[in-house]
Amino acid sequence: MDEAVARVASLTVYPIKGCAGMAVERREVTATGLAGDRRLMVVAPDGRFKTQRRHPLLATIRPHLDGSRLTLSADGRSACAFDVLDDGPRRQVEIFSKAHPAVDQGDEAAAWISDVLGTESRLVGVTPEHHRPTDGLVPGLSGWADSGSLLLLSRAAADDLSDRAAKRSGEPIPLERFRANVVLTGCAAHAEDKLDRVVLGTAGLMFSKQAVRCAVVTVDQQSGARVGPEPLETLATYRLTDKGVVFGAKYTVLAPGEVAVGGELRAVSPADAKIAQ
Repeated sequence: MDEAVARVASLTVYPIKGCAGMAVERREVTATGLAGDRRLMVVAPDGRFKTQRRHPLLATIRPHLDGSRLTLSADGRSACAFDVLDDGPRRQVEIFSKAHPAVDQGDEAAAWISDVLGTESRLVGVTPEHHRPTDGLVPGLSGWADSGSLLLLSRAAADDLSDRAAKRSGEPIPLERFRANVVLTGCAAHAEDKLDRVVLGTAGLMFSKQAVRCAVVTVDQQSGARVGPEPLETLATYRLTDKGVVFGAKYTVLAPGEVAVGGELRAVSPADAKIAQ
């Protein structure tokens, strides 16, 4: 049998790695996560990938993906809109010391992003043959995400952390800092850490690993300013492991499907594991 353990409070797609998220009410769950998630990535001219760890202003770029049409916006700038190229001339890129072919998205997008970041940049997309395995207990596939196909986080865990940080520093921590794909409600804090095989909407998932947190969570997602050391200092007081501080969980997609805000997350028992694959 399976059991409802949580509901979906929100869904967020991140069309461009490191840039702002796009809230959605319903989304297809593919082998690499929510459809369109981390489909694109900003790289240096030599192909090395860029993230908020070194380029926090990425957070100020707001992508909106509608089918193949991508619109980029940022405060004080005219929007830039173009059709995402799913295929075309390859550009070699490097992410975590591994090389992959990617499709360059053209000079207009590159110039717009370079102007926002103040450093020369290119925008690249996944190729039709893109195949990038993730790590964890159950390896899966991803677009350009650091690791994992889907990041799940319980609202209760985020609220608890925010309260703890506010007591230490006087400032609460916005939920958006954690860049989760799926925020869960109706469950205990860190319930996402304790599940194994689940059904999210109609998609089958399996726990892969806890999400190790880096300096990105110290970046204000509205201004692109580094405002740390919180929440890392507070997380270190109760979520420290031998891999670092952990918050949220990465899941691998076993069976594609669809998920919507308000939908259920159901835990699947070993006897009914076929439900989720």
